[in-house]
Amino acid sequence: MKKGIHPKYQTITVTCSTCGNTFETGSTQKEIRVDTCSNCHPFYTGKQKTAMAAGRIDKFNKRYGIDETENK
Repeated sequence: MKKGIHPKYQTITVTCSTCGNTFETGSTQKEIRVDTCSNCHPFYTGKQKTAMAAGRIDKFNKRYGIDETENK
């Protein structure tokens, strides 16, 4: 590697703007602010609402008169 052309890699603090959570990581930037972190994101907290795909499929089949036993 050539000397003097690479940015300084340092330990920084990342701050979440939603919940205020902070954690340390390495970066070439001086500070990082994120909108959502693993502390407040619904996927990681278990509060995410999943769509019931099976219900939508049943509703579609019922609407168009598709019998699932015929296709198997």
